[in-house]
Parts: sequence; C-alpha cells; structure tokens
Amino acid sequence: MSNRTRVAVLISGSGSNLQALIDAEKAGNLPIEIVCVISNRPDVRGLERAREAGIEAVTLDHKNFASREEFDQALAAKIDSYRPDLVVLAGFMRILTPEFTGHYLGRMLNIHPSLLPKYQGLHTHQRALDAGDSEHGVTVHFVTAELDGGPAAVQAVVPVLADDDATTLAARVQQQEHIIYPLAVGWFAEGRLTMAGNQVQLDGEPLPSCGYQVRSSSA
Repeated sequence: MSNRTRVAVLISGSGSNLQALIDAEKAGNLPIEIVCVISNRPDVRGLERAREAGIEAVTLDHKNFASREEFDQALAAKIDSYRPDLVVLAGFMRILTPEFTGHYLGRMLNIHPSLLPKYQGLHTHQRALDAGDSEHGVTVHFVTAELDGGPAAVQAVVPVLADDDATTLAARVQQQEHIIYPLAVGWFAEGRLTMAGNQVQLDGEPLPSCGYQVRSSSA
C-alpha cells in the first residue's frame, strides 16, 4: 500500500464520480488508495458507495457548526487524520474558506461541469444552452481560494446538439466526467500532474490555460 497515493474524497450527494474512482482503483488502473469518503450531508448515496467498496465513510454535517470557518477547521482535522496525499472534491457542494484551500494548495482537485473559466457556479448546462454555445464540457482543476477559479488540469469538450436540453447535455457531460477525473487523479498519483504557482504542469511541461484537452464527438 505504501507506494499508492492516499486519497480522501469529499462528497455531498450521489457520488457518481466517486464511483468512477472506486471502479478504476478496484480494476488496478489507478495507483491510489481511497482512504476515506467524507460527506457534509448525512445518508447520501455516495456514503453507501463507499461502504459497499469497503472504504471508511464519514459524515460531518455542516449544519452542526456555527460558522463556515468552524466547519472547515473540523473538516481539515478529519481529513488530515487519514494522512492523504490528495484531496478530491467529487460533488462537494460547499464554498471553502481561503484557510482551507490554502492548507491543501497543490494537492486538492475539483471537477466542474463547464469549460472553465466559462460558467463558474451553478446551472452550467442551462447557461451554455441559453448562450447558444456549440460546445460545452467539464473541467478538472486544482482548487484555489477563488470559487471554480483554480488552474485547469484536464478538460473534456462535448458538442451541444440542436435538440439538447439541460438534462441530455448534462448526461453527455457526465460520461466525460467519469473518464477525465480518474485520468487526472492517476496523473497526480504518478507524479506527472503538478501545480506550481498558478501554473499546471504535465510531465514537467506547462499546460495551456484550458489544461490538457480531450474532445468527444459522441452524441
């Protein structure tokens, strides 16, 4: 186990991206060990996914804390008790304090369903449709104090079809989420993906602002 990257995964819901990571780990495709799954909401499907995989599942309900700062301090203490090398946000629906993001700077990844810097925040699929975009997608990025503003590591681009609504577009994007999140986590675990300053490097070479980009022609 010692040569595998220790990963803590934070969730708030169903955990489909968590499942993609679990499946890749179990298949031997990722040199990682998911050491814990922590949810800020009790009784979500993602916690069940963790238990089914034999991973320690922890609930730390943000409603039990008087302030965002107190919750983040408790969350950091809980995470650090598992000694992770990498923290993965997989549908973790909390705005994090600068102290928290600074503590894990360069070793915390998030996935966001848009081609960042477009459409930070919520309702990204509908916003892409409303704007008449021909392409949409998903970004894995390192987490900084700016919400959805950290430098991109990997992006997957999908076409927007004439008959798309937010639901069909979301489904197409989610298929790519389950591909590129394990990809990025694997690269980090292998020491290939790093962040220095506000610049992401792959194999020692700086990546463009969009990160490593893959395109899906599938409809």
